[in-house]
Amino acid sequence: MFAFVVRRLLQAVIVMLTVAFLAFMLFQYVGDPVAQMLGQDATQEQREALKRDLGLDQPFPVQFARFVGNAVQGEFGLSLRQGRQVSTLIAERFPATLELSLAAAVIALVAGIPLGVYAALRRGRFGAQAVMTLSLLGVSLPTFLIGILLILVFSVQLQWLPSFGRGDTVALFGGSWTTGLLTLDGWSHLVLPAITLSVFQLALILRLVRAEMLEVLRTDYIKFARARGLSDRAIHFSHALKNTLVPVITITGLQLGSLIAFAIITETVFQWPGMGFLFIQAVQFADIPVMAAYLCLIALVFVIVNLVVDLLYFVVDPRLRVEKPAGGH
Repeated sequence: MFAFVVRRLLQAVIVMLTVAFLAFMLFQYVGDPVAQMLGQDATQEQREALKRDLGLDQPFPVQFARFVGNAVQGEFGLSLRQGRQVSTLIAERFPATLELSLAAAVIALVAGIPLGVYAALRRGRFGAQAVMTLSLLGVSLPTFLIGILLILVFSVQLQWLPSFGRGDTVALFGGSWTTGLLTLDGWSHLVLPAITLSVFQLALILRLVRAEMLEVLRTDYIKFARARGLSDRAIHFSHALKNTLVPVITITGLQLGSLIAFAIITETVFQWPGMGFLFIQAVQFADIPVMAAYLCLIALVFVIVNLVVDLLYFVVDPRLRVEKPAGGH
């Protein structure tokens, strides 16, 4: 297992260097930071002086090495739009995005796995057919449309839940982390965006669990378990479901990374003050430092999630924990 972890870490380093290179290319070929910071009326001397201050007059390898070194320390320079440290902006927005993504992931898992098992065990019945029809809608409808429909029903017509913002938050750890989970207003603001973000993931997990469960129930060892006289409950949940979870962990892990990466639409619809909303504003203004930081952070999230998923395989699948004998096949 140690060699496996080392190999995965080396792959992660290669991936992060590749992403860092792509992010660095934004500084080279997208927009002109000097013109954005000084304006079009700046003299050539002022432009050259700012280039020296920013290190843009250095050779390409030197600039890239300095960029990687700063990125490792979490420094991406100043936001061209707000004139503040990008690391500070990310630190302010990351709690909101993480809070929204985790809430959506919990909803998708808590509802998706039981519904998938139900649809597999009750295949052909009306309830299972209704669940699969709703899952097809969840996969097909775009996220922004789901969000707008929820706002129309629960915010405009019923007026049960707020339609935008994060609500009241509480500062923790000396103000370095904010959360709305400790206030009733924060929970009420979280419900609609979390459901919106979770719908696609819930439908995907539901359909995956159903398909894998049906496949496992047709295997020989399940037939052998029935022949031994085991109860349906033991067969379904102790044997079938456990083997179904291996591919589910893979998809769920990747989807957790995508929840954080692609929460942009949900955050825009609900004006949720997270990283996705910050990224949209950065794209509109061509704020390259913020765009580069967002790209590197999302890549890091995917790398960490994939590593955790790979390690979970050893917990779920006992076959991976069996060491090969020396000289064996």
